[in-house]
Amino acid sequence: MEDKTANIEQLKKMVDDFIAARQWHQFHDAKNLSASIAIEAAELMEHFQWVHSDAIDSIKTDTKQMAEITEEVADVFAYLLSFASAMDIDLAQALSDKMAKNSEKYPVGRDYGTFKPTGKRWTGTPRE
Repeated sequence: MEDKTANIEQLKKMVDDFIAARQWHQFHDAKNLSASIAIEAAELMEHFQWVHSDAIDSIKTDTKQMAEITEEVADVFAYLLSFASAMDIDLAQALSDKMAKNSEKYPVGRDYGTFKPTGKRWTGTPRE
């Protein structure tokens, strides 16, 4: 399964089936799942702790480290999917609503090339 062919509903079902086969739903409540998301996100952050920003691109060429990072990303994503299922959150709608809200909060003309609160300028080009 790849990003270009998968849909969120399929991914939620994959995680839910895994949990159900092990009878873990009793442990997967909002509190535990939100904590698990934070814990796994912290494990992801460990891979970048003490790494200078200008050295991050070199991590992409380290096969072992990228495999570990990919696993941490998958853990975060799996717990997020499980959390969304447990809380009946439509992730696609939630993201769409949040991006619309962010577009109003951070209009391109006003906030292009800046980050808050310092207002420092970035001289690159925006991501497509």
